[in-house]
Amino acid sequence: MRSITVQQPEKLVIEERPVPQPQKGEVRIRVTSAGICGSDVHIYRGHNPFAKYPRVIGHEFFGHIDAVGEGVETSRIGERVVGDPVLSCGHCYPCLVGRPNVCAELQVIGVHRDGGFSEYVTLPDKNAHLVPDSIPDNEATMVEPFTIAANICTQMKPSPLDTALIYGAGPMGLTSIQTLRGVYGVKEIIVVDRIDERLEMAKGNGADRVINNTNLDLKNELEKLAIRPTLIIDAACHPSILPEAIGLASPAARIGIMGFSSDPCVLNQQAITSKELTIYSSRLNSNRFPLVISWMTERKIQPEKLITHQFFYTQVLDAMELFEKDQKQCCKVLLKF
Repeated sequence: MRSITVQQPEKLVIEERPVPQPQKGEVRIRVTSAGICGSDVHIYRGHNPFAKYPRVIGHEFFGHIDAVGEGVETSRIGERVVGDPVLSCGHCYPCLVGRPNVCAELQVIGVHRDGGFSEYVTLPDKNAHLVPDSIPDNEATMVEPFTIAANICTQMKPSPLDTALIYGAGPMGLTSIQTLRGVYGVKEIIVVDRIDERLEMAKGNGADRVINNTNLDLKNELEKLAIRPTLIIDAACHPSILPEAIGLASPAARIGIMGFSSDPCVLNQQAITSKELTIYSSRLNSNRFPLVISWMTERKIQPEKLITHQFFYTQVLDAMELFEKDQKQCCKVLLKF
């Protein structure tokens, strides 16, 4: 089989590898399409501290089960499925309290273990989720990105009473907009970004108001508009955002952090406790695939709006360069196998 492998930082090849055989409790997926994520680019550039090389990257993938290991029903062969990349032990404290996404022995397909940028990939049977025929292949490939929004929103419990502020109109921000609008019906969604084209995408995905904060003070702007956000999501992941969000938030508001910046930021404890703010963090997803598949089936979200480009997998370097550099026009890029 042909696999997209990062042999070491800045060295990506398409190489021949043996077709993997599913082990006990596993299935093998013949990959149809896979989505490029920022973390794939980070592994390629050598900026992901969790990756080991060489590594077949890719954690957003869809295809058909074509083989099963011992203990798995053969009736699964032929199923259309998406793969949950979160592999957990099942017996540590996070797993026992329903948070396998931060398992003490966490492995992520495409990071710690070879991923879905390949003609075939194996994974545990329970991680292969059936996709109804009503969901087209391309949209099925988008399930994993929406599980990221599902994970933070499930924690924050949005409601029609909420005025939401989202920092960042990239893929994480746009999936969050669609989720807040189509699933939770929040009262108002404001999106902040520094790229006008991204803000246009935000409006197309359900934002009520967009703000380019390149040359303005966001606090002053929101005060002029008499807006005090009750729910804030940081999907831009800059260390300056959390302190600002704490200052902007309404009393009793919730703030969700989706990023992985290692740079420090300074927080004012009084600013948090005086308004009794709740701050959530979110990593990957905690068994959210069935939830997102149900949203797609019920047409509560429109994943096709995020897909801007498609490439055959042999063009992966062109696809990754576009994803990395064209932030004005590019959102989600799919590789076809």
